[in-house]
Amino acid sequence: MARFFIHRPVFAWVIAFVTMLVGSLGLSTLPIEQYPQIAPTTVRISAGYNGASAEIVESSVTTVIEDAMTGLDGLIYMTSNSTPGSASISLTFDDTVDADIAQVQVQNKLQLVTSQLPDIVQQSGVSVSRSTSSILLVGALTSSDGRYSTVELGDLTAQMIEDPVKRTPGVGSINTFGSGYAMRIWLDPMKMAQYQVTPADVTSAVSEQNSNVTVGSLGAQPAPEGQRLTLSLSAQSQFSSVKEFERILLRVDPDGSTVFLGDVARIEIGQESYGGASRYNGNPAAGFAVNLATGANAVETAEAVREVLAGIAPSLPEGVDIVYPYDTSPFVEESINQVYHTLAEAVVLVFLVILCFLQSWRATIIPVIAIPVVLLGTFAVLAFAGYTINTLTMFAMVLAIGLLVDDAIVVVENVERVMEEEGLGPVEATEKSMAEITSALVGIVLVLSAVFLPMAFMSGATGVIYRQFSVTIITAMVLSLGVAVILTPAMCATLLRPRKHGDGIAPARWFNRNLDRATGGYASVVGGLVKRPFRMLVVLVAIGAGVAMLYQKLPGSFLPDEDQGVMLVMVETPDGSTTAQTQALVEKVEDYLLNEESETVESVFAALGFSFGGSGQNSAMIFAKLHDYEEREGHDVASLVSRANAHFFMTNRSGQVYVLQPPAIQGMGASSGFSMYLVDQAGRGQEALSAAADQLVADTQADGRVTNLRGNEAPFETSLRLDIDQQKAAAFGLSISEVNAMLSVIFAGRDVNDFALGSELRPVIVQGEAEARSQPEDIDRWYARNDQGEMVSFAAIATRAWDQEPQALARYGGTRALELSGAAAQGLSSGAAMEAMEELVADLDGGYGTAWTGLSYQERLSGNQAPMLFALSALVVFLALAALYESWTVPLAVMMTVPIGVLGALAAALIFGQSNDVYFKVGLLTTIGLAARNAILIVEFAQSLVAQGKSLLEAAIEASRMRLRPILMTTFAFMLGVLPLAIASGAGAGAQNSIGIGVLGGMASSAVIGIFLVPVFYVAVLQGVKLVSGRKRKPV
Repeated sequence: MARFFIHRPVFAWVIAFVTMLVGSLGLSTLPIEQYPQIAPTTVRISAGYNGASAEIVESSVTTVIEDAMTGLDGLIYMTSNSTPGSASISLTFDDTVDADIAQVQVQNKLQLVTSQLPDIVQQSGVSVSRSTSSILLVGALTSSDGRYSTVELGDLTAQMIEDPVKRTPGVGSINTFGSGYAMRIWLDPMKMAQYQVTPADVTSAVSEQNSNVTVGSLGAQPAPEGQRLTLSLSAQSQFSSVKEFERILLRVDPDGSTVFLGDVARIEIGQESYGGASRYNGNPAAGFAVNLATGANAVETAEAVREVLAGIAPSLPEGVDIVYPYDTSPFVEESINQVYHTLAEAVVLVFLVILCFLQSWRATIIPVIAIPVVLLGTFAVLAFAGYTINTLTMFAMVLAIGLLVDDAIVVVENVERVMEEEGLGPVEATEKSMAEITSALVGIVLVLSAVFLPMAFMSGATGVIYRQFSVTIITAMVLSLGVAVILTPAMCATLLRPRKHGDGIAPARWFNRNLDRATGGYASVVGGLVKRPFRMLVVLVAIGAGVAMLYQKLPGSFLPDEDQGVMLVMVETPDGSTTAQTQALVEKVEDYLLNEESETVESVFAALGFSFGGSGQNSAMIFAKLHDYEEREGHDVASLVSRANAHFFMTNRSGQVYVLQPPAIQGMGASSGFSMYLVDQAGRGQEALSAAADQLVADTQADGRVTNLRGNEAPFETSLRLDIDQQKAAAFGLSISEVNAMLSVIFAGRDVNDFALGSELRPVIVQGEAEARSQPEDIDRWYARNDQGEMVSFAAIATRAWDQEPQALARYGGTRALELSGAAAQGLSSGAAMEAMEELVADLDGGYGTAWTGLSYQERLSGNQAPMLFALSALVVFLALAALYESWTVPLAVMMTVPIGVLGALAAALIFGQSNDVYFKVGLLTTIGLAARNAILIVEFAQSLVAQGKSLLEAAIEASRMRLRPILMTTFAFMLGVLPLAIASGAGAGAQNSIGIGVLGGMASSAVIGIFLVPVFYVAVLQGVKLVSGRKRKPV
């Protein structure tokens, strides 16, 4: 093939131009995102049960739904959380199931048991959504001049923003931080007893009289002959003012006296919900958090949401601004831009290395031209395969730059060597050179492709990450081989000119003299080593032992934490705290972040009443936005999190404050660190489980490897239990069901229907007056009406008792569990923290187990797959080499050099504080392939020299001498190509460092140590085989 294109250079250029053209078209169509769809599909079921305790919600809603979720294809795990008034069940599926199919399966199963749920739950509706738990962005309306209150801003959010944002493509769900308006009907117990009215009378009257009724029209067909009038008729319509509600008729007595709603209740347009408030930098605000839909593109979704809000902004009242106090999408865009810069830097550095070694613009331009051809061709394949431009594919491109020029470098270097040593012209030298090295080129590409091939068949989120690298790098390698046998020979034949080795400028001559001197010294050292090859096997054993030791010492993790320019703060005050007490602690946190950390923090948004662990007056969440990376050099989010946690641990006594980083991947948890469930495998109950969790928290504090362990801060809250004496109730002529319904309306409130407020509909809520339900004694102020029309005080039928009630009840796979989250202590990886948690849980008495979720589950899966991945890659490489050399022994010599590169990669990772995450594993596989590549370059030539009649030792020494220059050239080209990854900073630097440092260390080790041992192992293997074969032939 090469000979054909040497004589048809125009044809070769046409192929290159077509490849670049198709690649440019593909590049323009590729979407941009941080990661591909890594997070597994999660389907969430949500149900509301107003007024019910967590235990009642669990027994009557959660358990019923869980029991129906059987026989679902691809279900990994199921978790649930029951809190007062609401139930949430999450089902996580693997990547073998289509997301839409998973949701349909869940909906079908749910439909079978919906009729078994309480009526109030069915009326309020059970929703099924495909939404991630991670928050993509938080938007807020704020009034910087204080003109608008939180309630007014909340109503604007509900009116103008909530529905448009929900309809935006890619939005899975939203959480609103604020409250709109509602018609609040506050019942007065004394007046109700005086007029003998019950809450049921009120809700019934509101439901009947506040409604739209259409009764048809006058003159509708069929009409009498001569009909000349048609009119629509309406009997009544929904109310829109407080006065209209006050005139709702409750009762007309026989004497003509009437009781109106205004006689027994105070009516106002108030808040739809109380106990929650929002603040932006201390000013009134109302906000919303957007959760990404499963499978949606984070960058496109965030951009779409911002466009929607930009269209709404001109319609907002003067003095109301839209702000984004928490947004992870700029980090995605910035991290992609950083990789673009890294890519450009890698190209420049590779160009300089090639120029330094080849010392000719003509020779240098040939390998450099391979870069755009291969990269654009790779983009074309990615577009055809349905991939995206993301962090992973771009990292693979950066790695590929150092690899794809290898083939072209080998071709150009060998052509120049043949021209110089044999005095041939460019065309003849190119033809001879290609005949010598084509098999080596095929071998290199085959080996490097074989290294990455098993990655494509891994499962889970790890498999998705590996496939991005695998497809990208294998495509680049195959295309680079195509360029090396099609375009590069054609360019060599037309561009290269014969030149003497000593020609050139003074620096070039100095470089050549020293390289020649180094080559001679290298050949002398190799000559001494190959004479006693079996001694070096001891060195190999020592290297293998070092690899095993360092691999065990290297801490494990799934992905490195990144500085995403935002952070989270969870605030929890003690059980029973009010909103005012929680707000006081929030203000302390705001003051610390905005004043003491002003160099790092730009703004803070606080949502009172909201938390990842549940809602309530003692909960709050703060979203902090940091300054742009350029404005806070030296102030990273990890340091800020560490300082803030230490500050609040030492100074705060008002509650718990946890400062957290967002998760590394959208959809894989709510924050960074680990997430797990402490599973009650022995069924010992909630109290024992909570006690075990308290013991676990104490154990982690003593152990020191885990910090910020949370999830069991207030497992139980003090509650007041009402015991209705059924005998007394029956004796008084009261219905228990009516009494329970009455209690629910008084203390929890009942959303009856809607009223018109402007152009929007707002809820009508009936509830007891706040002053009549604030103290335990207030329960006695309420009366129920018996079947004789008499009013009976609750004091006559009910007793009160103090009790402890769980705030939340969690389950994992249908078994009682407790959700815990935490982080590794400073200087340790998440893998070390997870190992510590497993050890400490195993030491607990009572038969408790550990179940990982989110990123932690994927990390465990990744760690379990790693040995198989490395073994498969080594096996495939060995088989590819065996097929290439038609030998089982020569590949062994090549594979024996791999541990040298692996040792260097592990040592570099340990020295620079890296962990054994997914990126490092990719770098390790790359090191394996590159170490084998260097060996192939020597072994291939040694084999050809042996075939020409040279002795084994002479062939090994000569091949080492001849191939040192291209080995050094390709090694330095690759090392400088990945150097920008290793020294990167800013957005996405964690991932770049993880992959770059390991590969750089591995290649340095191969270049310094490996090149000396390759010929030694080659001689040792072949001599060993000869000795074994000779003994077998000896007669017994």
